[in-house]
Amino acid sequence: MPDIPLLSGQDGARIPAIGLGTYDLRGADGAAAVGTAIDAGFRLLDTAFNYDNEGAVGRAIADSSVPRDALIYSTKLPGRYHRHDLARWAIEESLFRSGLDRLDLVLIHWPNPSVGLYAEAWRALVEAREAGLVSMIGVSNFLPEHLDRIIGETGVTPVLNQIEVHPYFPQDALRAANAERGILTEGWSPFSKSSDLLRDATVGRIATAHEVSPAQLLLAWSVTLGVIPLPKSATPARQAENLEVFDISLSGEELEQLAGLAGSEGADPATHEEM
Repeated sequence: MPDIPLLSGQDGARIPAIGLGTYDLRGADGAAAVGTAIDAGFRLLDTAFNYDNEGAVGRAIADSSVPRDALIYSTKLPGRYHRHDLARWAIEESLFRSGLDRLDLVLIHWPNPSVGLYAEAWRALVEAREAGLVSMIGVSNFLPEHLDRIIGETGVTPVLNQIEVHPYFPQDALRAANAERGILTEGWSPFSKSSDLLRDATVGRIATAHEVSPAQLLLAWSVTLGVIPLPKSATPARQAENLEVFDISLSGEELEQLAGLAGSEGADPATHEEM
């Protein structure tokens, strides 16, 4: 698995170039699915407090023969726990749920700007990192103004910002804003939230030209842009296929054709909130 150096924070730290999305992978079946993904080569495992599967992902890590230090367990703080003391409790609860000795990466799931407590939550993440509960901290679905506020108030820059990214919603401006601040971009829903993108004629034509599946083509597009995609699959064959994308070289013309698919809008963090 290729990896990417962090742009800010810990010197020498790196993060895998593709991660596993685990939304809806729960219970024994979910743990088994995460386990096969680890066997396939996934080393970055993305979960969240609100996914109700932190235990399943943690169990897969505990049961795996892959060394613990080779795996990155990433979870997210929900909006209802943004208040400083609640955020610390939720981080501790995520640790207990996982059954692990530490959390490798914790993100604030959404900024929820109307509530206005995301800076408090960020300070709690900073303190949790200083206390050794968390190795790396970041955010999800943050806009530039949200990033500037937490950096300005704490002097601590998130290692990454997880946002929705796919050819229908490439988020060029936000990806550039992340990079300007030394923040990596991680991409959720790399195939879009509907199945339309996987059936798109342009995606299909380029995928056929490279003799790969549409899913592989879309992941190669993310990797080419420097985005860390988080594909989700419980099927071992597809999990393995989703990692066979690093030799796909897209031409400038193909990237332009995929850029031409932009136009749909995703959830707006200025108004969309999740608790």
